[in-house]
Amino acid sequence: MKTILGTMLAIAMLLGGNQIKAQQNMALDARQQGLSAIAGLEAKGDLENLSKAIDDALDNGLTVSEIKEALSQLYAYTGFPRSLNALGILQKVINTRKETGKETPMGQDDSTVLPKDFDALKTGAEVQTKLSGRPFDYTFAPRTDYYLKAHLFGDIFAGKVLSHSDREIVTVSAIASLPGCEPQLLAHARGALNMGVKKEELQDIPAVLEAKVGKAEAARSREAIAKVSGTEVAEAQRVRKGIENSPWPIGEPNVNYAQYFDGNSYLAPLEGVASNVTFEPGCRNHWHIHHKSVQVLICVAGRGWYQEWGKPAIELTPGKIIAIPAEAKHWHGAARDSWFQHIAYVTQAEEGASNEWLEPVSEEDYNRLR
Repeated sequence: MKTILGTMLAIAMLLGGNQIKAQQNMALDARQQGLSAIAGLEAKGDLENLSKAIDDALDNGLTVSEIKEALSQLYAYTGFPRSLNALGILQKVINTRKETGKETPMGQDDSTVLPKDFDALKTGAEVQTKLSGRPFDYTFAPRTDYYLKAHLFGDIFAGKVLSHSDREIVTVSAIASLPGCEPQLLAHARGALNMGVKKEELQDIPAVLEAKVGKAEAARSREAIAKVSGTEVAEAQRVRKGIENSPWPIGEPNVNYAQYFDGNSYLAPLEGVASNVTFEPGCRNHWHIHHKSVQVLICVAGRGWYQEWGKPAIELTPGKIIAIPAEAKHWHGAARDSWFQHIAYVTQAEEGASNEWLEPVSEEDYNRLR
């Protein structure tokens, strides 16, 4: 067990430190890349890396006023807590640069007084229509409809420090960093093009997020942007719900045992006798028996199920460890709505140990599991 856990830790550290370097020669200039990275990290709540991203951005064309405007806008998308935390980080970065004698471009704060006849609701409706490509009225929730038009697209978008295209780079990057917001991400990816973001610039956002924020965030943006751009996304770059941030390798298609699985699985041998097994949503192996040996499952990512013959199924989540007794008829695999990964190894093997594969798990029994 100690050997396996040590191997797991070493692999996690190796993969965690293997960050992808930012691509060069992007359509997004250094200033825009800074906006994208800052927005993604603010939404993710990664304050440590946000501090570095802000410091780098101030060295690469962004001003304090522009960053302040982006972070203030984001309260409407990520909430006041994240926005205020990020503004606090910006203040700390400014103070640190001042203490170390580093020049900080402050920029021009947007102190523009809106004209007395400024109609936030009318202006916001026009901006929202341009972004959406058509008039949009959220009649189900009239107050929300008003807030969107009058406040977000009216008052906030009336600020002159950031252009409308800048604001959509910020918005797309932030929403991509919020799990479960795919419909809004897709809408803003389309809207970004309507607001002046060039197609090539939009397609660079995933690379910035992968380098500065995370692979899962990059994958979400990549899928949405591919849909509005009419391009394909490689399977390796798609979001894998449940294991988005897993440090464990997926490995290669499990072709040697495919006949004993319903659905697609992948195998990544680890050091020693252990392997990482990855199941796509709905994938599970057939009923089987390990004769004269004990199999241990260490659940590391996603959600799945384990069941012994004649007993209720057990939900598998990260941290759960299952020791499967010799001669126990059982199966294991992913939940219907999530990818799943577990480390598997055999112990206490006696002479003549073997596996016996049996019938598939019935669709009816599997579909009862929630």
